[in-house]
Amino acid sequence: MTTSLTLERVRSDVDVLARAGLDVGDFLGEAISSLVRAVPHAAACMATVDPNTLLLTSTRKYGNLLGRNDHDDEWGLREYGAPECSSFRQLARAGIDAVGMHEMTAGKTQDSPRMHEFMRPNYDFTDEARLILRDGDQVWGAIAFFREFEEKPFTSGEVDFLRTLSQPLARGVRTGLLATIVAEPQAVPSGPCVLIVDSHNQMIQMSAGAEERLADLLSGANSGAATSVITGLVSAARRYGRGESEVPPRLRVRGASGMWLVVHASPLSSTVDRVGEVVVTIEEARPPEIVPLVVAAFGLTSRERDVTQMVLQGVATKDIAATLHVSAYTVQDHLKSIFDKAGVRSRRELIARVYFDQYAPRMNDPLLPSGSYATSPSGLM
Repeated sequence: MTTSLTLERVRSDVDVLARAGLDVGDFLGEAISSLVRAVPHAAACMATVDPNTLLLTSTRKYGNLLGRNDHDDEWGLREYGAPECSSFRQLARAGIDAVGMHEMTAGKTQDSPRMHEFMRPNYDFTDEARLILRDGDQVWGAIAFFREFEEKPFTSGEVDFLRTLSQPLARGVRTGLLATIVAEPQAVPSGPCVLIVDSHNQMIQMSAGAEERLADLLSGANSGAATSVITGLVSAARRYGRGESEVPPRLRVRGASGMWLVVHASPLSSTVDRVGEVVVTIEEARPPEIVPLVVAAFGLTSRERDVTQMVLQGVATKDIAATLHVSAYTVQDHLKSIFDKAGVRSRRELIARVYFDQYAPRMNDPLLPSGSYATSPSGLM
C-alpha cells in the first residue's frame, strides 16, 4: 500500500520538475518515473494536444508500451472517429480530469469498446486510468495509465491522487513546449506538404517533402507513431464531412526540430468509388497562427494577456494604462510579471520571444511566395 509520505514526495517531485524548465520529453520521462511509485502501472501513454482544438499533436510511451507502435493508427481513428464518453476530448470538454475505466464501468470494462476491442486484445491491458492535463481553462495533454492481467484495477484513491497532478503536469508540458531549441537551418520542404488518405486509412499519395514533415512529428525515443496524429485528424475530418462538427480539424504542433507546424485535414469530394478520402496538409506555421499558443504557454492571467497583446502591437505603457483604466504603475507591475513568466527582461525581448523564436535562425534566408523560408543545405537554393 502506498503511504501518504510517498504520495506527498511524488507530488512534490512533479511540482519541482514542472518548474525546472525542461523540454516536454525530459519533463515527462522524469515525471512518469516518479509517478510510478505512487500509482504503479505496467505502461503509460502521454498525448500532447492543441489547447484550442483538443486534437492530438504527439504521443510518448513508457513501460510495456515503449516501441509497440503497430496499432497507433487504429488508436487515433478510434479516439477521434467515434469517441466514447471516456475519450480524452470528451473528458476534457466535460471538465473531468481523471477517471478509472474499471470504476467508471462498475467493473464491466468490456462495455467500453476501446478496452474490449482494442486494449485487451492488442496489449492485454485490463484497466486504464485516464488523466487530463489542465491548467486553468486550457488543456495541454492527457495521460493513460494501464494495468495488465493479475494486477488489481486502479482504485478510487489512486484516481483521486492522479487528479491532484492535473495542473502541475499541465504546467510542465505547457512550459516544456517553449524549452525546445530550434535547430539550425536544414533541408526543409518548400511550402506546404500534402498527403491523401484513402477510405481504408492508407496514405496513397504524398507530395515532395511530406516524409520529412512526418518525421518531424516524432517526439524522440519514447515517441509513438507520427501517423497517429494524422489518423486522428482524418477521423475528425470525416466527422466534419458528415456534419458532426462545424469546422475542419486543424492543429498547431511543435516538431522535433523545434519548428512550429500547422496540420489540417479536409474530406475530398470524390467519385462513388473513392468515398472517404481525406487530404492532409502540413505547413510551417506563420506568426498569427502561433502567437496565441506561445502567449498561452507563458501561463499569463487574463489581464496579463491583455497587456501582452498591446505590447505586441507596439502600444506605449501610458496608452495601455488608459485603455485598461489602470495606472501606469499597475501596467509596469503586469509587465514585470509577464517578463518573469516569459523568461525575458524587456519589451524587445518579449516581442522577439513570441514572434521570432523559430524564424531567427533563418532571418537572412529568402522567402518563398507562400511566406515560408526557403532554407536548404549550405544555404543553396
